[in-house]
Amino acid sequence: MGTTGQGQRDLNEANGLAGKGRSGAGRVLAALRLAVVSAVTGAALAALVVGVILKDVPVFATGGGVLVLLILLAFLGGRRGAGRDEPPALRTALARIEDLRATGGETADVPVTFRLTVAPEPEDGRPAYRVRISQSINLVDIPAYRPRGIAVVEYHPEKPWDVRIVTRPTPEWSRRAEEAEIDSAPESSLVRDPDGGEGAWCLLVLVTLLAGAALVVLLFRGELFASDDSRGTPKESSSSSSASRTFSTSTTVSGPSSSLLALGRMRVTAMELEARVDSAYVTSISIEDHRMAVRGDSARPLTETVHLQSLPYELFPGLVREARTTLGVRDPESWRIDVTPGTGAEVGPRVRVTVSGEEGTAHLDADATGRITERRAVGEAG
Repeated sequence: MGTTGQGQRDLNEANGLAGKGRSGAGRVLAALRLAVVSAVTGAALAALVVGVILKDVPVFATGGGVLVLLILLAFLGGRRGAGRDEPPALRTALARIEDLRATGGETADVPVTFRLTVAPEPEDGRPAYRVRISQSINLVDIPAYRPRGIAVVEYHPEKPWDVRIVTRPTPEWSRRAEEAEIDSAPESSLVRDPDGGEGAWCLLVLVTLLAGAALVVLLFRGELFASDDSRGTPKESSSSSSASRTFSTSTTVSGPSSSLLALGRMRVTAMELEARVDSAYVTSISIEDHRMAVRGDSARPLTETVHLQSLPYELFPGLVREARTTLGVRDPESWRIDVTPGTGAEVGPRVRVTVSGEEGTAHLDADATGRITERRAVGEAG
C-alpha cells in the first residue's frame, strides 16, 4: 500500500490549501461572532450594575433584557444543534509511525506524542496526510510502537486531525498492519486542529467582554461621577453672601419585620436621609427600632460634623445586643443610638447606645470603629 509519488504530493498540497482557506474563513467568522457576543454580554452586565447604582430602571431593564435574549438565543442554538443529524462514525485506517516520544512516566499509562502518516482507505477518497497526536499508552504496550512501524488508527472523516491509535485492533486489522507498507506523506500535508488555540479564544472573550463593559461605563461616566461626588463631598455655597442653613429630617420604617437592626437597613436608610437633606455631613444622628433622624448645620466646620456614610452601621446591631444583655436591664423595653461629633481629645464621632427597662436606664459608649470604650450599667452614675 504505497502513498508516494509526485501526483500524490500535488493532491496533498491542493487539498491542504483548500482546507486552509476554508478553515481560515471559518475561524475569522467564528472570532467575529464570539467577539460580538462577548462585547454585548459585557455591556449588558455593566448596564445592570450602572442601573442599580444610578437607580435608573430603563438602563437596568435594558441590560437584563439583553441578557435574557442572549440566554434564549443560546438555548435555541443548542436545540437546533441537537436536532441535526448524527456525525459520521469514525473510520478505521492504517498509519505509519514517523516518530514518537514519551512525555511522562509516573503512572502505568504513559503520555506519548506521535507523528503519524495516516493512509485512509481508497473508498474514503482522502489522500494520506500527516498528523501529530498525544495519547496515553500502557507501559507494557509501548515496545509495540516504534518508528517506521504500522499502527491501526481511527479518525473522524470531517476532522482528520482527530486521530486515535487503536491499542486492541481486530485480528483482521492486525493482519493488515503486519503486511502493509506505507510511505511517509510530505510535511506539507500536516493537519492541525483549527480550534486548538484555546488560549487565544479565551483572551479574545476577556478583551471584548471588558471592552463592552467599559463602553457602557464611559457612556454614563457623568452620572456615575456626579453621583459619587454628591455622596462624598459637602455642598459649598455658590456665593459668599449665601446664608448658612440648618436642617433636620427623619424617616420611619413600618411593619413587624422592618426593624432598623436588620442587616443593611441602617445604611440604606442613612443614604435616603442624605439624599433628602442634600448633604453627607450632619451634627447628630439618632436611631431607634423603627426611626432614624439627622440634624445638621452648614455653618459648622467639618471637624464638628459626622459623615453619614463613614459610620460602621453593620456593627451597630451588635452594640445594641451587647447593651441589652450586659448592662443589668433584664427585659429592655426600648433602645436608642445617638451619634455625635467627637469633642476634646476624642478622635472621630462618639456612639452611645442607651437601653431602658423596669430596672432603669443604662448605656455604653463606642468609638467610630465600633469598639466599646465605656459601660454604664443600671444604677451607676454617669
